[in-house]
Amino acid sequence: MRDGARSARPALGRRRAAVSAPRGWLHGWLAPLLLALGCAMAATLAAAQTARPLADDPVLEAQVMRIAEELRCLVCQNETIAASQADLAVDLRQQIRLKLQQGQSREQIVDFMTQRYGDFVLYKPPLKASTWLLWGGPFVLLGIALIALAVNIRRRRSSAAPLQADESERLRRLLDQDKS
Repeated sequence: MRDGARSARPALGRRRAAVSAPRGWLHGWLAPLLLALGCAMAATLAAAQTARPLADDPVLEAQVMRIAEELRCLVCQNETIAASQADLAVDLRQQIRLKLQQGQSREQIVDFMTQRYGDFVLYKPPLKASTWLLWGGPFVLLGIALIALAVNIRRRRSSAAPLQADESERLRRLLDQDKS
């Protein structure tokens, strides 16, 4: 029996070797891949910014965010400073918070920001002489595009020369041929 048991062991060993070959191959590339994925996730979590700190007073924080919704982030330029997480936007929100705590009104804060950064800081700039191109520019460009389209259509219509007599006759024959 011992001999039979010994002879069965190599067969089992071979079977294990056959099963472990793909497993070793799988571990050969899967382990470094999982390690790299884990490192990337850890780096992402480490670089993630923390949530913006709320003021102790929720009413004050609501006022800060209301004013911050009216001002453009000078770094992002396509977001309000309420939505932006850029360092400048965080600093401007803090400045708004401080000015509200000092008793300044919304108008005073917006005027201060406009004096400091210009009308560009306003998310909805006023219509005045210095901003008319900003407001009217898209309509001017649309008008130019429509004029160019109309000129192009007229030019194409006028460039189509009338058919010669022999071409007109040939076309009439081809059309009559298709009808019959």
